[in-house]
Amino acid sequence: MSEEVKTTAAAAPQGDRPARPQGDRPARPQGDRPARPQGDRPRRPQGDRAGGRFQRRRKFCKFCADTTIDIDHKDPDMLRSFITERYKILPSRVTGTCSKHQRFLTTAIKRARILALLAFTPLHHD
Repeated sequence: MSEEVKTTAAAAPQGDRPARPQGDRPARPQGDRPARPQGDRPRRPQGDRAGGRFQRRRKFCKFCADTTIDIDHKDPDMLRSFITERYKILPSRVTGTCSKHQRFLTTAIKRARILALLAFTPLHHD
């Protein structure tokens, strides 16, 4: 094929569709963006965590890490660390417990509430 046949074949629309109109905007060349104004803020190194930010520690399941701890509904002091001051059960994304132990915790907290070892609401005093 010669050069002119290739260019006309590439410019011809595919199938029965007419060529799409390009609109009123002029075509912007790719990669020729103007440089952004830098302003007077100093550049911070990328690896540095300055500016009040801190590195958050990875959460882990307390019960998987220490297998000697048992989830027991008769231990209200241990269960209190997994409920809020409004006596709601804390989600696993807050406490870091795995889904298996979160299910056990939920069951134990509910059993302790039924046995009156934990309160249902802050209005129920010990």
